[in-house]
Amino acid sequence: MLDEDQGLYTIGTVAELIEEHPETLRVWERNDLIHPDRKGHQRRYSNNDVKRLQFIKYLIDKKGLNIAGVKHLISIYSCWYNRNCKGGAYQNSPVSINEAKACWKTKDTYCLVASDKAEMCNSCALLRSCKKQQDCSD
Repeated sequence: MLDEDQGLYTIGTVAELIEEHPETLRVWERNDLIHPDRKGHQRRYSNNDVKRLQFIKYLIDKKGLNIAGVKHLISIYSCWYNRNCKGGAYQNSPVSINEAKACWKTKDTYCLVASDKAEMCNSCALLRSCKKQQDCSD
């Protein structure tokens, strides 16, 4: 079974895959957006690293964010470097998703796990039932 976090690809291969210059990947690494494995002095990117890089590229190219914006946004992803992240769910999934938070791991899906208290409150079953009753107190 393939370990999605095992460093397999060189910087040249990954740069070609995502259609970016290798120096761009180095800049992203210097700004703590990505942390590829090292084998000696050579970077080794995993399949999950490639997915992270594609998400970073999407945020920069399609959403118009700069590096600081990307850095801020990925900071709300508690699973950004989590080896056990299972990915997101599709919009019509029976599980609860956050449609405002695209999943970095699986294209066209959304995060399942709340990463801040506001999201946790909005997904809390107790709060939902309380809102229906309209007689909640702090």
